Amino acid sequence: MRIMDFSHSVEYDVFMNRRRLIQNAGRFAGAGLIGPSLLHIPKARAFRTPEPIKVGQIGTAHAHAAGKMSTLRKLTADFEVVGIVEPDPERRKDAERRSAYRGLKWISEEQLLNTPGLQMVAVETDIPDLVPTAMRCVSAAMHIHLDKPAGLALSAFKNLLDEATRHRLTVQMGYMFRHNPAFRFCFQAAQKGWLGDIFEVHGVISKTIGAEQRKIIAAYPGSMFELGCHLIDAMVKVLGRPDKVTGFSRRTRPEQDDLADNQLAVFEYARCTATIRSALVEVDGQKRRQFVVCGDRGTVEIRPLEPPKLLLALDRSVGRYKKGYQEVELPEMPGRYDDQLIELVRIIRGEKESEYPPEHDLAVQEAVLKASGAVLD
Repeated sequence: MRIMDFSHSVEYDVFMNRRRLIQNAGRFAGAGLIGPSLLHIPKARAFRTPEPIKVGQIGTAHAHAAGKMSTLRKLTADFEVVGIVEPDPERRKDAERRSAYRGLKWISEEQLLNTPGLQMVAVETDIPDLVPTAMRCVSAAMHIHLDKPAGLALSAFKNLLDEATRHRLTVQMGYMFRHNPAFRFCFQAAQKGWLGDIFEVHGVISKTIGAEQRKIIAAYPGSMFELGCHLIDAMVKVLGRPDKVTGFSRRTRPEQDDLADNQLAVFEYARCTATIRSALVEVDGQKRRQFVVCGDRGTVEIRPLEPPKLLLALDRSVGRYKKGYQEVELPEMPGRYDDQLIELVRIIRGEKESEYPPEHDLAVQEAVLKASGAVLD
């Protein structure tokens, strides 16, 4: 009952398999696992791969920054990392000791944006600097991978999206579940009508953090802004822009700091309600993270989110899936960010359209800010 990511075409699957074979062949040969004859591709049948996309990264402050750089460096068939920018001396000193950045060329933002052939920039700064930095990159005609959430000013983010659209550039948001196979299955099941009319969506994404990290996150609207945004992105993918958003914030340690570390948001739709919870004080909260979509003909339950486990309930058989509750076997993920960044390469090369247009990203950002209790500009 193993399923593959059926949003991919057969042609793309063949391309990906060949690309990964070529990418890994040298490593396998060096380890003595395959012989030279298997590396030889006859000239007449040679598979021509496009040149890797030249990419740089601005910033190391974001929580996902090191993971994104590690992924960019791993995907050598798709990316050529030309340099990294970190203007803060202390952050750069810390980053230089980390394996994700070891051996990279440290340059200024001006040097990066003037690198010949550069096409893409990963923006991984502190949250207040994300959108202004991305706007400078778009002004330099760069495609962007922009980490989440998109700042505190909705109008500034809208201006960024409008400017990128005007110049036919892509702004890919760094929400981490977009290519998680369980979420991909959920989105397709909802889109294909397997679940019927959806009446309920429920999500939980929590963890426990220490005192130092609490101080950092306390500068922002809270756990919904920091963590809940990932599930709000998935909710909007399933249901679209909510009609009304009501947030509830609680501070469990007011004597220590002002962090809104326990938040709930209710999202209202014409025939559906959705709830997202996010806390920063739940013991081993990663194991209870969940995303549930209920319709009058079926339910998808993802718990935990990573590594994902998915249960599907149906009121009748659909294809290979039977009536009743069943676990769906999912393909293994090569890495949290691999498929997301590979998709951006395909968008840049004109091989596909983005599945997340600017309208979606703007609706997500609006919902995140409202759910977090932030004041909209």
